Amino acid sequence: MEIITTMLSFCGLDNCLVDANGRIRLTQRVVEDFLREGASDIVMHGLPEGCIALYPESIWRRMRAPALNSPEQLGSSFAVRSSMRRFGALTCTENISRQGRITLPELLRDHAGLEAGSEAVVVGIEIGVEIWEASRFKQEMESARQRENLKREREFDRELDGI
Repeated sequence: MEIITTMLSFCGLDNCLVDANGRIRLTQRVVEDFLREGASDIVMHGLPEGCIALYPESIWRRMRAPALNSPEQLGSSFAVRSSMRRFGALTCTENISRQGRITLPELLRDHAGLEAGSEAVVVGIEIGVEIWEASRFKQEMESARQRENLKREREFDRELDGI
């Protein structure tokens, strides 16, 4: 039996501060995860939930491939143009410095509610990380807990109906 000894990539939760220049310092573990993916250049994207996602470029390209492989839809679909506009406006690339820092552009900081001196939470999402303003992340986790409780109750009710 073969034992797998590799570490999980992009997992865990870290706290950091946004400095006066709009930068955060990623932990060595997160930096190593990006480097393992061959990426010191990363793609930053503002998610609708109000956070900033960081992905290795190879992952970003795979995620966006379906949308980018249908350019003929751009001329006829408001929804496709709107989506492409949103993705384009809230996406940029950044290089991780030797110190593990990244600069968050002002547009993305505003989108995520991150101000100089504010506490940020860096959350592993297995294919990259998300950067949340701390109180927003706490609200997101509470909302997720409530959804899970509702799901559990509905599942339990369905099982009882089958008895």
